[in-house]
Amino acid sequence: MLEITAKEFQLLTDYINDNYGIRLRDEKKSLVIGRLQKVLEEMNFATFSEYYHSLLKDKTGEKARQLAERITTNHTYFMREAAHFDFFKDKVLPYLEKSIRTKDMRIWSAACSTGEEPYTLAMIIDEFLGSEKIHWDTKILATDISEKVLNKGKRGVYSTISTGPIPPHWKLNYMKKYDSRNMVFKDNIKSEVIFRKFNLMDEFPFKKKFHVVFLRNVMIYFDEETKRKLLGKIYDSLEYGGYLFVGHSEGIQRENTRFNYIMPAVYRK
Repeated sequence: MLEITAKEFQLLTDYINDNYGIRLRDEKKSLVIGRLQKVLEEMNFATFSEYYHSLLKDKTGEKARQLAERITTNHTYFMREAAHFDFFKDKVLPYLEKSIRTKDMRIWSAACSTGEEPYTLAMIIDEFLGSEKIHWDTKILATDISEKVLNKGKRGVYSTISTGPIPPHWKLNYMKKYDSRNMVFKDNIKSEVIFRKFNLMDEFPFKKKFHVVFLRNVMIYFDEETKRKLLGKIYDSLEYGGYLFVGHSEGIQRENTRFNYIMPAVYRK
């Protein structure tokens, strides 16, 4: 296994923090080595210093993209933190149905990973609106920094094991058999989710404000200053009365935010 010096680790982790907001502490050295060793071998780099300098020189962005793919953790599953989806269905959607006069419902699933979250939201919305759905624009923006996971989400193909938590009537209405081991979402649901690559550290380019933002289980990798700046950008990108959902392990310090606390891991502008 390749060795990484303290200086090399500092340079790499500073680069990762500056570009992706992810702060890797000293105890993550073995993780960095494990995830990047194959990359260095494939590129014939003898040291992490050589790899780091190649990152800085690369004008194509390909090496930075590859680093993001390797270093980010993409772990999610259907119906994760189910209480959020119940609250979204029982409280948020009735409010939005009454308050959005344009029938243009704007929802952002940020750091969506392989797409389980936005597809779940799309099914909930479709079932909630029923026959009225035809009059609404409810397309969900689903973003992530990793092209690999976005491509999986776009395909909409998931193993029968991973779809286990999905209610049977949803599978019947919104999914179909893909092969002996997988199911795929039907086009009417796939068309409701727009997958886009986006780095949360970048300036937000959105012209219209969102009614709901799901940003769950990503800020655990950020330091407090990065979290503060990101939450400020999200607050400014929400309509008044809009909701923010975060992971249950990502409590927001109430004295340092403009958001109002609603329930565990749910906040409102």
